[in-house]
Formats: sequence, structure tokens, C-alpha cells
Amino acid sequence: MSIFIRGATVLAMGGAQGSVPFVGDVHVEGERIKAIGTGLPVPEGAEIIDGTGKLVMPGLINAHLHSGEALYKGRYDNMPLEIWMLYSYPILGAKALSERMIYLRSMVVAIESLKTGVTCLTDDIFEAPRQTLGQLGAAVAAYDDAGIRATVSGHVMDRDFLDSIPYSREHVPAELQAEVAKLVPPTTAEYIAFAKEAYAAFHGRSGRIRFMLAPSAPQRCTPELMQAANELALEWQVPFHTHIVETKVQGVTGPALYGKTLMRYMADLGLMHPGVTIAHSIWVTEDDIALMGEAGVSIVHNTISNQKLGAGVAPVRKLLEAGVNVALGSDGICSNDTPRMFDVMHACGLIHKVTTPDYKQWLSAAEVLHACTLAGAKSAMIGHETGSLEAGKKADLLILNLDTVSFTPRNDILNHLVYCENGSSIEKVMVNGEIVVADGKLTKIDEAALLAELRALMPEFNAYHSGVEARNRAFEPYFDAIHRRCNSQDLGVHRLIGNSDMWPA
Repeated sequence: MSIFIRGATVLAMGGAQGSVPFVGDVHVEGERIKAIGTGLPVPEGAEIIDGTGKLVMPGLINAHLHSGEALYKGRYDNMPLEIWMLYSYPILGAKALSERMIYLRSMVVAIESLKTGVTCLTDDIFEAPRQTLGQLGAAVAAYDDAGIRATVSGHVMDRDFLDSIPYSREHVPAELQAEVAKLVPPTTAEYIAFAKEAYAAFHGRSGRIRFMLAPSAPQRCTPELMQAANELALEWQVPFHTHIVETKVQGVTGPALYGKTLMRYMADLGLMHPGVTIAHSIWVTEDDIALMGEAGVSIVHNTISNQKLGAGVAPVRKLLEAGVNVALGSDGICSNDTPRMFDVMHACGLIHKVTTPDYKQWLSAAEVLHACTLAGAKSAMIGHETGSLEAGKKADLLILNLDTVSFTPRNDILNHLVYCENGSSIEKVMVNGEIVVADGKLTKIDEAALLAELRALMPEFNAYHSGVEARNRAFEPYFDAIHRRCNSQDLGVHRLIGNSDMWPA
């Protein structure tokens, strides 16, 4: 199939034009962009799209999300991460979800993502009590059916959860510790066997689906599991995706458990290289930042999620200056509570302006857009295939109407995209050369029927999950004490807006 977009305003975000909009044409042949430029010849037999008054740009990339939270969307507020996780990632009482429920919850993410301009996402999928191949396959099937590009994981933890939280053995009563100890995490051999099965089953499906390795965090996984996962990631050339120092509690964790920061701990294990993507990286030291830059890692800046959980603000300018690749993510669908990346770009463009009075250090709209396009593709290790509009790359693009109120009056288009647009100006979304959204509707699925099916199942699910919440509420006073204790400590870094001395020691 050949599509020719004629006379549009084009924002390529790569190639010779970079982030400078120009009026020109885009020729899509099959899955790829065949040509981009001005005055291109119209190919015979091509479907012609009139680009007058339209903006053509790369699809947005969500570099870090957890679709498993989609069933809790709009459920929680005013909880720091360690308490919020008791309910969204319960320690006790969770049962395996049906594959159909996983398919529907993944479809919620795919629908909202595509309709708001996300053509590519990285989904770090956690299942309780442990993930099966069928469950992962259900998420893959949803993304495949909707037409989105996705990198999916088997999120894994193989340590007793309480051993990943500093001071938990002091604060949590023995009877609750004994309940947690009954849980049996997967062994390294079991996880690696699962990863090999998943890679064989799903990697490369439809030219859009990829598998990655995702040890949850260095304090939640044994060195043996992380190193074995890293070997596979390097062999398969897929991301090693993890979480490091999202909260001040986690900033305390490294020195408390290992006598060094978690970033230094990772480096000492040989787990810092360009294939590593680190979600968050908020409570990092100057030494951490230097290590990350030398290794050439990626981080995902989850601006909205970090604000909702009161986690802090990543030192993005310092990370960029050190040579770290900075992408953007929504994070979980109940710590945000949406996968809308126009929202994330807007928040990212704003939040750093209140971290320093040195306005020359603030992020530009071009930098924010780069983080949500090419940098996101690089973090997923597919920067050679997507993230910008260049000849030879996959045709993942958006067509927006420039005559909407979001672009009126029309000044700097990059500023309009970051500060004015919310996805409502999108007319078409193309992934892999296929139009998957047209005039606000997904073209490959029956959105209304799928959402209605999920809504019908939610009363039963909510009744079950309320019981799970009640069981895990027993941990809350002890995690509250740990949260307060850690936040009273001076780490020598300040990642919270306002007063960082929240409680006395």
C-alpha cells in the first residue's frame, strides 16, 4: 500500500530537518517511509492525503508504563509509593487474573494510547503471584489487535519483598513477616526459561511486538538473576529494563543494604551499559550521574507519576549534560492515571522551571519532544526503526489538524505541541504504515464493545480486590513509619519541591 501526504507542515525530529518544521511531502510505501522532502513526485496509484493545514510528526513514545494497573485507574490518591504499592501491587492475597481480563485491561491502555498519539509503548508487565506465558500472550494479543507497537516484559522479583525495604525487619511484626515468607518467588532458572519461551513466542510478531528483560529493581532481585537476565538482553539486543531510586526510601535503601548507592551497586555488578533503561532515577548523587553518563544508559522520566506519588523530580538537565539518554513515560496507569503522553510532555516542560531559578537550565520544547520521540525509541533499542520521520524508518506518524483551537493563533509549533495540544487535534494515527486511528476512532477493533465487556466484569473484580486491599492494609502503619524514617534522613541530594525536611529524625 502506498500513501502520499502532500503539502503538509512536517516535523521530522530527525534527519536533515531535525526539529525545524517545514512544508513538504511524506511518501509511505508498505511499512516504511519511502521518501520525505519538498516537491516529491506523486507515485502512481498512491492514496493521496491533502496535507494543507495539517501537521505530520512522529508518533509519541511512552518509554515506561505498567498496564497491570489499568484496573485501578482512578482508585488511589495521596499515598507515597511504598504505601500505594500495598494496594496496587499487593504483597498478600492476590490471585491470577484470567487471560481475558488481561486482554481487556491491556486494550484499555492501547485504546487511550493510540487515540492520543502514542504509536509505541514499553510495557513492564507485572502479574501476581507470578506471570504465565498465557497471561503475557493476552497482553501481546491486545496490542497486536489494536495495531500499536509495543515492547513487553516479564517483570520479575526473586527476593522476599520485605528484604527490599530498609528497616522493614525492625518495623513489621513477626507474624506479618512470616506471612510474606510463605510466598515462593521464581528461581533464576525458572525466570530465564520463561524469558526464552516468551522471546520465542512473541518477539517480532507482526513486525511491531518485542520482548525485553525486566528485573524489577536491584534491591528486589538477586545478583544471579539480574546478571543472567543481562546476558540474554545483550544476546538478543533487547532492553534490560529496571527501576532505580524512584523515592527517597529507595535512596536510603542502597546505603542501608549494600553500603553504597543502588546505582554504584549496579555498576559494580557490571549492569550499566547502553542497553540498560532505568525508570525514574530521582534520588541520584553526582557520582551516580557520572556513572550513568559514562555507561550511556537511558532513563525514563515519569514526570506525572513522580508528582502524584510525591517521589520528587529527576535532575534531568544534569543527566542530559552527563550523556544520559532521557526518555519520557507515563508510568503506571493508576499512578498517573493515564497513558497520555501529551500530558506528560506538558508536565515535563513545566516542572523543571521550578527546580532552579537559572532559566537557562530549563528544558526547551524541542528537548521535551525529543525525549518523547527519538529518545524513547533509543531506550527501547529501536531508534534505527522509529522515533523520527526519515526515509527507511517505519511509518509511525501522526496527522494533526492545525486549524484547531490548540494551534490558534499559530506561533511556535513546538511550543503549541508541548503546552497547548492534548491530542484532540489528531486526525489520523499510523503505525507500521497502517492507519490505526481515523477521525477519533480505532480502525482495527470495536472499542465500544471491548470497553463495555470490561465494565461488566468490574463489579466482581472490585469486590475481590477490596478484600485484597483489606488484607494488605495491615502493613500500612509499619510502612508509614519506614517512609517517615527514611524521609527524615539527609542524603545530600534534594529532589522534592519545597521543604525536604518533612519530619524530624
